[in-house]
Amino acid sequence: MTDTTFDFGPQALILARLAEGVTDEQLPDETPCPGCAVRNMLGHLHGLAVAFRDAARKDLGATTGTAPDAAACEIGPGWREELPKALGELADAWRDPSAWTGMTRAGGIDLPGAVAAAVAADELVIHGWDLARATGQPYEPDPAALRVSYDLLAAAAAEQDRGGGIFGPVVPVPDDAPLLDRAVGLSGRDPGWTRKG
Repeated sequence: MTDTTFDFGPQALILARLAEGVTDEQLPDETPCPGCAVRNMLGHLHGLAVAFRDAARKDLGATTGTAPDAAACEIGPGWREELPKALGELADAWRDPSAWTGMTRAGGIDLPGAVAAAVAADELVIHGWDLARATGQPYEPDPAALRVSYDLLAAAAAEQDRGGGIFGPVVPVPDDAPLLDRAVGLSGRDPGWTRKG
């Protein structure tokens, strides 16, 4: 999936800035993630940041053993402080070389550290796009995280073609489209999605 490590810091910072740009009025708005409002997406991002932080630390327990359900996530009253903090801790945890080796767990699934990192990068890239689209903000993900996300999604799409896979049906995107659009399409989202109103 990924043969080299990368720094989660740039993508974590991009997401923190996106979250900072969310207004209270936008919290109930829909996102491109089906059944998931902005407030749910923010809650999901916080939960996954904590889970993948703990996965990097090999601190396995409730945070790493629970399957995610983005639509069921909610934000607490302190989310504006808690989400950037959790994202920063995620980035710091993956700077430890031992995070990338051996086995860990995330979402209740045991997987190699490097694979967990790829899944985390994909979550941050695609849900960053969800949040940006839902709130009308510009979005340019970290190139390293985007490449890891795309590679993971392309492998998942190939597996889906063989009857497996974990994402929704691929949305066709031209081969010469920007890499982000191709990754979004592979995740089962329409890169042309726009918010209502």
